[in-house]
Amino acid sequence: MNADSNFSAEGGCACGEVRYRLTRAPLFVNCCHCRSCRRETGAAFALNALIETAAVEVLSGAPQAVDTPSESGKGQRIVRCRSCRVALWSHYGGAGAHLAFIRVGALDDPARFPPRIHIYTASKLPWVQLPPDVPSTPAFYSRREHWPADSLARLQRMTDGGRRRR
Repeated sequence: MNADSNFSAEGGCACGEVRYRLTRAPLFVNCCHCRSCRRETGAAFALNALIETAAVEVLSGAPQAVDTPSESGKGQRIVRCRSCRVALWSHYGGAGAHLAFIRVGALDDPARFPPRIHIYTASKLPWVQLPPDVPSTPAFYSRREHWPADSLARLQRMTDGGRRRR
């Protein structure tokens, strides 16, 4: 997905207390089939739209970050509504606070954000059928092989900026 100055997508929790807006198109959308994602979502997989945290604007409410263990051992912070506890996005330990993993299901129009890759398919549930036209990997994947060039450039700018501020 290309960045677009006119881009906007909104989402929120189940009770309506928290509303947020994405002010840029996501860098990439992945569908994760690992056991941790399944456990955390209570579903067969997690669908995440990766985006710069600075491009996530909270419109109402005060979401709460909850530290949660992850299979990598680096943990993650899941941002949830304080009232209904719906997960809205995460910050994974390996990616840092500058990158948000938006839960696509909490967006108002999730159909706009289909997965560009299925990951950790070695542990997917046997009855989940993967589409033949979407790449899949048994574990993680190489961003350089799968992300569009403009998304890689945005990620580089994000991480370079973080190093300069330290």
